[in-house]
Amino acid sequence: MSGFLDGIRCGDCECNVDWGERRNTIASIAAGVLFFTGWWIIIDAAVKYPDEGTFHHAYHTCGVIATVAFLMINAVSNGQVRGDSYSEGCIGQTGARVWLFLGFMLAFGSLIASMWILFGGFVVPRKSCLSVFCGAIFLILSSFLLIRGLVFKFGRTEDLWQ
Repeated sequence: MSGFLDGIRCGDCECNVDWGERRNTIASIAAGVLFFTGWWIIIDAAVKYPDEGTFHHAYHTCGVIATVAFLMINAVSNGQVRGDSYSEGCIGQTGARVWLFLGFMLAFGSLIASMWILFGGFVVPRKSCLSVFCGAIFLILSSFLLIRGLVFKFGRTEDLWQ
């Protein structure tokens, strides 16, 4: 049974597509779809359940913070973090790294807060199954926004810009 996958060839098809030039486009489209889908789900739930008892509107803060974190993460280029293209300014490379770290902290903090909203606000009090769905959409939103930030930051390459 050992070696039964040795005969399989990976990437040996005739339709070789050069993803290098399309990498930024694909990453941008994927990040946009994740952003749209996450906010569409949360807006749909807010319209469907407008009362504060079922769907507390202060919980939207997690999505707003995740969106701000996305802007913070992508405001700093990879060259600035490595120190290749940014050596001037008040705090230089260290400031870029601190800014990126704070952005990631906000993004992961938003994800953790949405888990707390799900379990602390909907699952533990044993509300109806409908309410648990309302709590789960906050987790879905924060997850989509975090993945979107990671795709947009690390899915693109800056080599094509130079």
